[in-house]
Amino acid sequence: MFDGLVLESEFFAVLTAIDEATAAKVADGGCQHCHGRLHRADYPRKPRGGRLGAAGEGTVRRVSFCCGRRGCRRRATPPSVRFLGRRVYLGAVVFLAALAALVQRTARAVREVTGVPPRTVGRWHGWWTGAFLTTRVYAILCARLVPPLSESELPRSLLERFAGDGTSRLRSGLVTLAPLTTGSVPDGARFVRDLAMP
Repeated sequence: MFDGLVLESEFFAVLTAIDEATAAKVADGGCQHCHGRLHRADYPRKPRGGRLGAAGEGTVRRVSFCCGRRGCRRRATPPSVRFLGRRVYLGAVVFLAALAALVQRTARAVREVTGVPPRTVGRWHGWWTGAFLTTRVYAILCARLVPPLSESELPRSLLERFAGDGTSRLRSGLVTLAPLTTGSVPDGARFVRDLAMP
């Protein structure tokens, strides 16, 4: 399903469009703290794509807003499908490299396939089997899915629940994890809820 998948610029163009649509929803809602008007205040990112997502490395702005009301000025960074939190690598690469780690037998083979250092992939695998299991997103997935996700097979067990080809499943997985990508927008899930869920 994901063997030999290399993400093209069209894939990242769709992700950028999703992020822009999500950002528009956040901006329309105004500041969550004082109801002031939000102004665009994007910040630069230098994402890495490795061998799998080199086409997405040109995505260098993270959509963000700043409250325009004097005395508030709080930041509101919408959920994103391009970036997975503060990780340097693109979110899609985090998914695919973790999948490669499940399939490949050696760390060297993982690096050859993904272009990502094995220690980095190991940290991501630890996140999938550790910290991710304590998130609200995972709790919601457990409540919705029968049979439950196989924790030892994450993220593969999550992506297998979506319909479509490899890129469609990956996009759906990124939308599902989008609420984890922000701490400044309470209940970030409501902005991506209608985009995809298993």
